[in-house]
Amino acid sequence: MISAPVQIDPSSLAQSRDYCRELTRSAARNFYFGLKLLAEPRRSAMFALYAYMRLVDDIADDDRPYQQRLDDLEAWRVKTHTVLEGQLPEGDDHALWPAFLDTVHRYAIPPKVFEAIIAGQQQDLNPETFTDFTGLEDYCYRVAGVVGLASIYVWGFKGGAATEALALHRGTAFQLTNILRDLREDAARGRVYLPQSELSEYGVAPEQLRGGTGGPGFDAFMRFQVARAQRYYDLSSALECKIEPESRPTLIAMTQIYHGLLEKIAARPRRVLEGRVSLSLLKKLRIGWKAVRAK
Repeated sequence: MISAPVQIDPSSLAQSRDYCRELTRSAARNFYFGLKLLAEPRRSAMFALYAYMRLVDDIADDDRPYQQRLDDLEAWRVKTHTVLEGQLPEGDDHALWPAFLDTVHRYAIPPKVFEAIIAGQQQDLNPETFTDFTGLEDYCYRVAGVVGLASIYVWGFKGGAATEALALHRGTAFQLTNILRDLREDAARGRVYLPQSELSEYGVAPEQLRGGTGGPGFDAFMRFQVARAQRYYDLSSALECKIEPESRPTLIAMTQIYHGLLEKIAARPRRVLEGRVSLSLLKKLRIGWKAVRAK
């Protein structure tokens, strides 16, 4: 649903949109590539949405003292609520807010999305190990599933709650792919998101992930993880046909890029211990071209 946008100074809105676009371009090449396929104003709205998520993530991930980050997340939550109520945060002239304000009200994105995002970042302040997949699935919902939910409000969709569930599954698929791709990097920072019970079952120790050795059960462990991520892509396979046609190329391209990463990992699981898994620019261009033709 698109609602009447709140009144924002046009110059401030244009500058804010430029800021969000450049932040997305510099920090999220995979997302930026897919989002460029959107027409305006949806494209700028998605840049603003990504910029919001990136900035709140930076609060949780930097090296400042714990209490300062906790306080800053609470201040961010208060400012977010101010925006959701239709106002710019008083005393904060950060370039994000005008574009974000326009986005959340133009596309009536549910407030629960942003509550969940902030809760996910608060959870990341105290990195926890998940005993089983239930904890990891809840984490994926908070940091990625709700991002999928917010995105379909910008893209336009039909099907109500059933389509929202598909978007949550697609967000989880992307996050599980990210976790597998960043396995060694996260382990080096003391974060192992994959369930401890599954690591133990396959004989994989966190120390081996940090050292890039994996262990004898690593390949089997990764095949199990890849299969689960694939199930979430399968569960959300009907999402594309529920999205407004002009937005489908972006969803198709983003999905094929992330699924392409998963396929590379599946083909040789140990590559995640050797360096960052990525797709070539040529591969991404081909994906984008095919996505536009599939509209």
